[in-house]
Amino acid sequence: MTPANTADNETAPALIWELPPDVRFVLGDRHYNAPNVREVCERSDRILIATKYGAYPHTDEGVEVRRIFHKLRSLAIENFNEHFKGIFDGHGQVPTKGLVNTRRFALGAILVYQLALLYRFQNGLELCVGLKAFLKAA
Repeated sequence: MTPANTADNETAPALIWELPPDVRFVLGDRHYNAPNVREVCERSDRILIATKYGAYPHTDEGVEVRRIFHKLRSLAIENFNEHFKGIFDGHGQVPTKGLVNTRRFALGAILVYQLALLYRFQNGLELCVGLKAFLKAA
């Protein structure tokens, strides 16, 4: 995960070099489709799958692969994002003021979420069914 105040294509090259050697594909948003990121992928023998700039429809050879990967990624991320926001009432303003307090709130929410999932997993409960009620009762 990259810092919010840093461009993705500035941070990505260092992260790509840290990937295990058996990782062959790097999936990224449009901002990863930059010459420096593409160069690192090529030098490390990886294939960059990133949205292309320009008008649709794209007709290059990787369009179908990108479409499938981005659909899967969107489903996973958007479902989790909505689930998480629903549990912690994240659709409006957070109940904190200031950057440090907001960061603390977000980190605390993630920690509580992970602990709740761990507890439910260890006790053989369904992971996401009734999770909001479970957390509110705690």
